[in-house]
Amino acid sequence: MIIWINGAFGSGKTQTAFELHRRLNPSYVYDPEKMGFALRSMVPQEIAKDDFQSYPLWRAFNYSLLASLTDTYRGIIIVPMTIVHPEYFNEIIGRLRQEGRTVHHFTLMASKETLLKRLRTRAEGKNSWAAKQIDRCVEGLSSPIFEDHIQTDNLSIQDVAENIAARAELPLDPDTRGSLRRFADRLMVKLNHIRIK
Repeated sequence: MIIWINGAFGSGKTQTAFELHRRLNPSYVYDPEKMGFALRSMVPQEIAKDDFQSYPLWRAFNYSLLASLTDTYRGIIIVPMTIVHPEYFNEIIGRLRQEGRTVHHFTLMASKETLLKRLRTRAEGKNSWAAKQIDRCVEGLSSPIFEDHIQTDNLSIQDVAENIAARAELPLDPDTRGSLRRFADRLMVKLNHIRIK
């Protein structure tokens, strides 16, 4: 089973993914961006694309690896990744579903103001690459193809994770961490996923 967490940059995809990972056993967080960064490092700059999702190889690789993992791993695969183009969505998620694999797809929605505020907490201002993608992402992700939508403006990471688990009918382990440990865990996720673009 795959849980795909979509959303604009700053919507909380990665934090939610790791919150679910801590409370779903067994589970694995799969990061499609790693193949994107690998492609960027192996393609001559003269022919490089601005968005690694534009490479058919990126989409084919992630589809293939997710299909293989779904067929061989007994746990839940959690994928925090923004996909705004319907054709890219269909090439990966649509194809996995057509072949009989279970993919629960959720899009975390939030206002532009909320997204900008969240981006500032990871040192990305209004002129950052992520902030400049907000309008494109919010508009594209509002399409019905990207349902199930979850409005997150007034939800905590824990609330969002519990909402996803309930919609996917997955029982979560209790969160026995104290507030300090929860803060430290989320800080580590944030620090480990800072991207320099």
